[in-house]
Amino acid sequence: SHYITAAQLNLRAGKKAMEMSDYETAYSYFDSGISFLRKKHWQEHYALSLELYSLVAKCALTNGDHTSLKFLIAEVAAKAHFFEDKLDVLYFETCALAYSSRLAESIEKGLDILSKLGIEVQGTNVEARVQETKDLLSPHTDDEILNSKPMTDPTMIIAMKFLGKLETGMTQIMPKSVPYVTFKIIELSLTHGMSPVSPLGFAYYGSYLAKQGEINEGYHYVKLALSLLDRVGSRENAGGVIFVCTQVKSYVEPLQAALEYYHEGYAAAMASGDSSQAVINMFALNASSFFAGANLQRIQEQCDNTIQLCEERKMVIFMVQAQQFQRSSTKLIGTGEEPKYSSEGRDVLASNIGIMRSYHYHTAYVSFIFRSYDDTIENIEKYFALQENTWGILFLAHAVHAFHSGLISFWVARKSKEQRWYQRGNQSKLALRRWAESSQWTFENKWYLLEAEESFCNNDVEAAKAYYEKAIASAKLHKFVHEEALAHELAAYFYLELGEREQT
Repeated sequence: SHYITAAQLNLRAGKKAMEMSDYETAYSYFDSGISFLRKKHWQEHYALSLELYSLVAKCALTNGDHTSLKFLIAEVAAKAHFFEDKLDVLYFETCALAYSSRLAESIEKGLDILSKLGIEVQGTNVEARVQETKDLLSPHTDDEILNSKPMTDPTMIIAMKFLGKLETGMTQIMPKSVPYVTFKIIELSLTHGMSPVSPLGFAYYGSYLAKQGEINEGYHYVKLALSLLDRVGSRENAGGVIFVCTQVKSYVEPLQAALEYYHEGYAAAMASGDSSQAVINMFALNASSFFAGANLQRIQEQCDNTIQLCEERKMVIFMVQAQQFQRSSTKLIGTGEEPKYSSEGRDVLASNIGIMRSYHYHTAYVSFIFRSYDDTIENIEKYFALQENTWGILFLAHAVHAFHSGLISFWVARKSKEQRWYQRGNQSKLALRRWAESSQWTFENKWYLLEAEESFCNNDVEAAKAYYEKAIASAKLHKFVHEEALAHELAAYFYLELGEREQT
């Protein structure tokens, strides 16, 4: 009938709009197509109905229209003939839950669906799984992986999407489980062929190896993941892959050069309608710019844009994270405005351990910069109390947090004379020395400054003088102007205490 013809034309128009990354227009076409379906359309035009509802649900998710999404999911769940036909909208449901403050529920739902598909990802021995994965990969050259057959089983392809979503969600609240998901993605990719999610598995694997101290091997696999992106026939996960890979690249390549990759990740994610990965890349750009010493007012503007996109797309967790950097930027600029958290945002801040830890890190760092000792020690104590046992992958924040918490620890050690603070500072120094071996550009000045502060604690005057000079020179050479200034300031405190006021 002409009604079905109209519905089919709207379906084609919506797909064209999606190809152009115009998800709002696509939504209107799909919605219009549904309006032409007659009363018994699920019985008489099942395939057309399922496709229209699945695609309009994808657009609703991308546009942040969770009210419409909820209705669409319920409709498909009630009318779809087979469990496999529900998988697309169930995937969108797990995404929507992950974007809000219901991350644990999203993970639980994803694991349940994978279990129904016969895929289990939990385990008890990470080291054994790592070795299994290394053994699995060892016979394959990079060229063989890049030229692997594509995955063709539709159920396996959607299962891989659930695994990819678990990678992101578990990284935030269940980091110990991330490696099991990573290894499952690689195992299925080598067994059933490469899917659009496969590059994400290799990116996380590289990041995991880098986190374990195998920086060069990890760097190798993240470069392989980026090459694989162009071979799998889809860039729908490009935003996530670029984000994870760039975090590892920041431990090898100059930090300032890595900033541009996040723009690419943002553009790729928006093009594929993955607004969560777009926001993650925006957030990473804000954080890396802050750590690289970019102009604070520009960072503030970037944070404002990130927060606005989070509000539009109903992404509470990422919005609260962006507000941490916004808060630190305003404090350092001198305006000192406190973020306006939504009620859901306040719930996240009170319950998400990673975000609580980030909050106390930022507060301790800003207090340290302004030499507010009591506020610094109160927040750094809370930060250490929330110390993670292990993160599944490597973030730039690991090094920056180690650097700043190390500086704070040596300061507190000198004032309190407590050995535990000295030990914490020493641990940070050793970590930065190790990272300086993989990237002299980004980490050398930080290592030198921690050496200077430790020498100050040990009353080793000549060593302290030498290391402050080295820290200043290295920061200047490698374009970390904010850390050059910080090294000058801490050296000044050292000389003041030494009584050599002419040096200040």
